[in-house]
Amino acid sequence: MTSKFKTRIHLLFTLCITFVFFLPLYLVLVNIFKENAAISANPLSFPVQFTLDNLKAVLTRPDHLLYNSMWNSFVITILTLSVVIFSSSMVAYYLVRNDSKKTRLLLLFFLLGLMVPTTIILIPVVKVLIAVHLMSTKTGLIMFYVGYYIPFGIFMYAGFIKTIPRELDEAASIDGSGPLRTFWRIIFPLLGPCTSSVVIFIGLWVWNDFLNPLIIIGPVKGTTITAGIYRVIGQFSVNWGQMFSMMFLASLPIIVLYLALQRQFVEGITSGSLKG
Repeated sequence: MTSKFKTRIHLLFTLCITFVFFLPLYLVLVNIFKENAAISANPLSFPVQFTLDNLKAVLTRPDHLLYNSMWNSFVITILTLSVVIFSSSMVAYYLVRNDSKKTRLLLLFFLLGLMVPTTIILIPVVKVLIAVHLMSTKTGLIMFYVGYYIPFGIFMYAGFIKTIPRELDEAASIDGSGPLRTFWRIIFPLLGPCTSSVVIFIGLWVWNDFLNPLIIIGPVKGTTITAGIYRVIGQFSVNWGQMFSMMFLASLPIIVLYLALQRQFVEGITSGSLKG
């Protein structure tokens, strides 16, 4: 097999993968500007007559579904990220810098949490939230997210902290700095690329989660953005134009977040944040 033939195979494979990932985005973008009848007739066709009625209908809904859902998702995502970053970074620092058999077993215990899907533990979580009177509350959902995603944060931070020389800790200790102050003043500022990776990964997962908010919060206490998209679907009919518009507007914050943190995200992936 010649190198030229291999190059063509790689190019063809790349184009196929690109097409698979681009098709959902294409469907959303073209159907925003089409009438509902045109979407039902041919969802893949390019809009002949552009219309902004779908976007206007979503932005001017009397129940303010888009704004309320966006705000709920924003609050839940920010609070989850804040607690996960704060706690998992300190735990990872302790486990890496106090290398012993006990801490290695503890790190392994946390990593086991990465292997458990949320759907398996959802029923026990619901029972616990009911017992502590946090069911149907945003606080209960945030606590669930924090408990589930802390192992991932520890995994990311532990791999990155291993690349930071211990001499920095020793120099700070000689100057009279305690472990906590050393971490927040010296080590944590160096974890910027890793923190960006954690923000993008966990932020994306929390923002796009559908099943857990739908069950834990429920439709009465307010919805997140994904559950809000679900509410656009009627009982007997679907307004496809509004649904695609809602999907497009819901994806904008994540796209902006990724573009803002793209450089640090790539640096965090390539400089050791995924090394165990």
